[in-house]
Amino acid sequence: MWGLRLSPKQRQGRAWEDAALAHLQRSGLVLIEANFACKGGEIDLVMRDGATLVFVEVRQRAGVTHGGAAASITPAKIRRLVRAASVYLMRFDAPPACRFDVVAIDAGQLAWLRNVIEG
Repeated sequence: MWGLRLSPKQRQGRAWEDAALAHLQRSGLVLIEANFACKGGEIDLVMRDGATLVFVEVRQRAGVTHGGAAASITPAKIRRLVRAASVYLMRFDAPPACRFDVVAIDAGQLAWLRNVIEG
């Protein structure tokens, strides 16, 4: 699904994104687009939760030192996510309700954090 010429680190990252996607789909979300990229940033997963558009950032860390996966989302990363979401929303005449979720994976344990980034 993701391409053939990925480094081992990129392959592992894609595997974590696949795990996050599977978890969200089991919870009823529907995939709209994976790895939306624009000049301003990238969104790992764009999904639909009922009538709400959900922009999902997937973060993984081997352990919880230094605050863990969720804490690795810096203000600069948030700005890039919001910028990318703004570009994505340009395709709509009337933008739908939307939110930012994070799937944080620490030491193999997945946590879905809803509506955690304010845009």
